[in-house]
Amino acid sequence: MISHRLIAVVLFMFGFTQSTGAQDWTQWRGPTRDGLVPAANVPVSWPDSLRRAWRIEIGEGYSSPIVADGRVFVHSRRDPDEIVMAIELTSGKILWQQKYPATFEKNRYATKMAKGPNATPLVMGNRLFTLGITGVLTTWDTVTGRQLWRKDFSKTVDTSKLFCGTSASPLLLDNRVVVQIGSDIHGGQILALDPSNGATKWEWRGHGPGYASPVVFDIAGKMQIVTMTDSSIVGLEAKTGSQLWYVPFLDEWHENIATPVWTGSLLIVSGTRQGTHAFALQQSNGKWEATEVWKNAEVAMYMSSPVYADGLIYGHSARQKGQFVALDAKTGAIRWATEGREGWHASVLLTPRHVVYLTNGADLVVARRNTTTFEIERRYDVADAEIFAMPVLLGADVVVRDATGIIRLTSER
Repeated sequence: MISHRLIAVVLFMFGFTQSTGAQDWTQWRGPTRDGLVPAANVPVSWPDSLRRAWRIEIGEGYSSPIVADGRVFVHSRRDPDEIVMAIELTSGKILWQQKYPATFEKNRYATKMAKGPNATPLVMGNRLFTLGITGVLTTWDTVTGRQLWRKDFSKTVDTSKLFCGTSASPLLLDNRVVVQIGSDIHGGQILALDPSNGATKWEWRGHGPGYASPVVFDIAGKMQIVTMTDSSIVGLEAKTGSQLWYVPFLDEWHENIATPVWTGSLLIVSGTRQGTHAFALQQSNGKWEATEVWKNAEVAMYMSSPVYADGLIYGHSARQKGQFVALDAKTGAIRWATEGREGWHASVLLTPRHVVYLTNGADLVVARRNTTTFEIERRYDVADAEIFAMPVLLGADVVVRDATGIIRLTSER
């Protein structure tokens, strides 16, 4: 039986026309879009401390940085414009910068939140794709910063109920760029676009988006795009966009945020009010069905997306003012959980030997994998402001984004 890790590697390579460097980090949640960090991107040993090599101001937003060919790409906001930058990794020098108007009125209940952008960019060859908070999808030349094409979906984004605007990070699949757009007022769309010109190859329409990003899994030989809407989980055939299955996943605030995880046999989803659930996906009489296998109401992931390895789901639960947790993937039983007060958000990554958490309080926590209790190996203070973006691990370097800046930390002297 093919392991989930091998499937993830195949999915990463599927559709790429260029070779990517061992230290490239070209999309949401890393090279394979599942939070698994290649060995080449991990320090040989975690150092006693990390030194700040540089920090530059970029503007507000929650979009995570990505790295390709020695450049850091970041999407930010200086109201009323959205900004796209390419930064030289080694020096912190801004190589190019572009901006475009993106007037955005926040939901009145989201007064403490930045105006985005929220979606993490995507690199494919020499093309950079950014999806702004108002639903503006733009393609840039990674070397020169020249705009190649743009599609404006802002008329589908209504924030009278949607707190945070467009948040789903673009997905690369079979030489297509897949985007999830819309709102709970206008409904949602998932589109597969030609990366060369933005032409639509297929389209799905249904419920408005939640805030999770679409992912692709090989499920019993069928390539499927799985994502969250504002009230459900859906599975689409990757080649055509046709809906294969649907499961209600209701939340009173439409906050379905965590990216789904596939263990090879179960689909794991979680929500701040729904708890964590596992579904089996099977085909019967030509129809796909999703059947709930277990539920753990005590572990509720809010904005944090979990990772899977060692037969465990590693994540961050919103309970007890923030807990690091490990669940048995087959049963949902808690293997271990910290006492709490770990922060109300943490990004989670998995290296070959560790689980790495980056909290909103700017603590980078390196914990040992496959243990009976939570065991910290290293803890670093990496910024002076809050962090909600995913970190980028690059061997001796770590790239993080705080409230208004981008930082390169290094163990090199």
